[in-house]
Amino acid sequence: MKLFVDANLLVAVVNKEYPLFTYASRILSLFDRKGFVLYTSPICLAIAFYFSEKKSGRKVACKKMALLVRHIFVVAVDAEVVNQAIRQKNIDDFEDGMQYFSAKNAGCEIIITENPGDFHFGDLKVMRAEEFILSL
Repeated sequence: MKLFVDANLLVAVVNKEYPLFTYASRILSLFDRKGFVLYTSPICLAIAFYFSEKKSGRKVACKKMALLVRHIFVVAVDAEVVNQAIRQKNIDDFEDGMQYFSAKNAGCEIIITENPGDFHFGDLKVMRAEEFILSL
């Protein structure tokens, strides 16, 4: 199963933000479980880096990003993704549109986020972290 991990989960893990950390860290631990492949976007990584650097400094943030990218595939955010987001008329937030289409183009089946309403415009399944973990 291909899972797209949104920025809010990454931020919760790199900064140990409870209560989301409990579920987000379990999702990220699926990287070594057969049948699961994790994906995120460069945008999500940039957001996670920003908040990690703010809390822990640049050196620690770099180490955390290096660890993340060893276990999560980074999807492409290219001209096609940008154009798909632009063409989709019912997108409220351009960044969410780019996340959605980068996940869809990578073949992801589920977007895991704490803001499922941000992806109301698409046909991919969207779940909160706790909901996904409890469904396993």
